[in-house]
Amino acid sequence: MSMDVLIVLVLLGLALRALKWRRTAGAALWLAVLLFLATGCGLLPAWLLDSLQEPYARRPTIAWAPRNAIVLLGAGAERAADGTVEPGEPAHSRINEALALYRECKASGMGCRLEVSGGDARHIGEPEAAVYAAVLERMGVVAADLLLEPRSMNTWQNAQFSAPLLRGYGAQRVLLVSSATHLRRASLYFAHFGIATTPVRSDWLKERMDWWPQSWNFAVTDLALHEYVGVLRYHVYNAMGWNAEATSPGDA
Repeated sequence: MSMDVLIVLVLLGLALRALKWRRTAGAALWLAVLLFLATGCGLLPAWLLDSLQEPYARRPTIAWAPRNAIVLLGAGAERAADGTVEPGEPAHSRINEALALYRECKASGMGCRLEVSGGDARHIGEPEAAVYAAVLERMGVVAADLLLEPRSMNTWQNAQFSAPLLRGYGAQRVLLVSSATHLRRASLYFAHFGIATTPVRSDWLKERMDWWPQSWNFAVTDLALHEYVGVLRYHVYNAMGWNAEATSPGDA
């Protein structure tokens, strides 16, 4: 996304230069250079990530209810060289955090379910929910405590398809586990479908400040921009009446 903007600015500058609009062309090209440096050297991603992740820096203190649900959002799956399907690299921190919460909940003596949400978005033959659930069972999660939502292809559907499962279980407290960058958008979507959540981050992204532009900074900038665009799109769609009807917490 960030590289797309840079390419557009460069092409615009060259086109304006060809049209003899030299000052405007120079401004576009200089803007491209400044944006490239601000992104690659870490200034822009630092600003974007700080605003996106800061509300979730501290993990919450949890007062367990009689019936609790821990919602683990998928982060991809991959088919390994031996043909098996396993969680993608970004998923492991989410799985570990969800497992830690599950163990804490079980130790409290309260009711607990671990819901895994994720379909086969990458078309590799198995939904993320089933892949992650198999890993969680090997790590000690009781099969009867797992709720699987294997249809969702994106975060909006994570929320849409999880809501009936959580209501069916009668969850009184819902913990939403995902990356810190993802929690703002995910919490917003779950609230739209009437599920009040306690967000819990699994990982934390940082820019890499350097005088020389780093490819990592472009990657995390694109990730952050994807989240901001998702939040903006939600509000635009709501204003236009394009979203599914919102559900108030407690409604069936």
